[in-house]
Amino acid sequence: MSHSSVVAQEVWAGYGGASVLTGVDLSISPGETVGLIGRSGAGKSTLVQVLLGLNKPTHGRATYGGRPVSRLSRKEKKAFRATVRVVHQEGLSGADPRTTVERLLLNTLNDARKAGLATGQEPTDVLATVGMEPRFLSRTLSSLSGGERQRVVLANALATRPEILILDEPATALDPGLRDTVTDRIAELTAAGVGLLVVSHDLRMVDRLTSVTHVLAEGKIVESGPVRQLMSHPQHEETRALAEALPEAIGGLR
Repeated sequence: MSHSSVVAQEVWAGYGGASVLTGVDLSISPGETVGLIGRSGAGKSTLVQVLLGLNKPTHGRATYGGRPVSRLSRKEKKAFRATVRVVHQEGLSGADPRTTVERLLLNTLNDARKAGLATGQEPTDVLATVGMEPRFLSRTLSSLSGGERQRVVLANALATRPEILILDEPATALDPGLRDTVTDRIAELTAAGVGLLVVSHDLRMVDRLTSVTHVLAEGKIVESGPVRQLMSHPQHEETRALAEALPEAIGGLR
């Protein structure tokens, strides 16, 4: 397994003493493409937080390169943040809305340089990866539309040329045409060896981008396989419930 693999081993985690995850095993390495689906409240975002070190397991562990994410040294954390990038549905919620797109990208590129992972890219190069023109560099984050913000989020995640990319409902603010464009770009990255975890209700995106998908239910992974196989021949009752709840999405896979 790659030194930059992100792994959850027998993870139990939750909030306020209540466990949402009850023994989850999952791994993502460079070159692997993994999907994660499940009903709302199944614990998908909780698992992402555990993998990123934002939620410490009550049992089991989340590791990066074999070391617990919660125990990484300052230098290791910098490398982790540059190597493992996340795009989530909240987009840039934690960023100052007065920040310009250029400043956001420059800060990210500078952090990568400090972590010893300089890419040699300029903000214009980074924006070009998601099909955005240089004119967006002077825009403040608050002035962007939902779709523009989401593309900037993706560009910012790609700025460090990550080895692993985690997508947590990445396309909620995108119209169908733009969603396909972004999906195509991500597919190019995975073909080049970037590891990928896609957490989404968009089964077309999961199908396009992943080779194996896990169904999360009752705090653990209950079934795994290619998403088309899972939806057409579900073995677990929770997978059957997903297939029945998403008939339009299933139709899009045919």
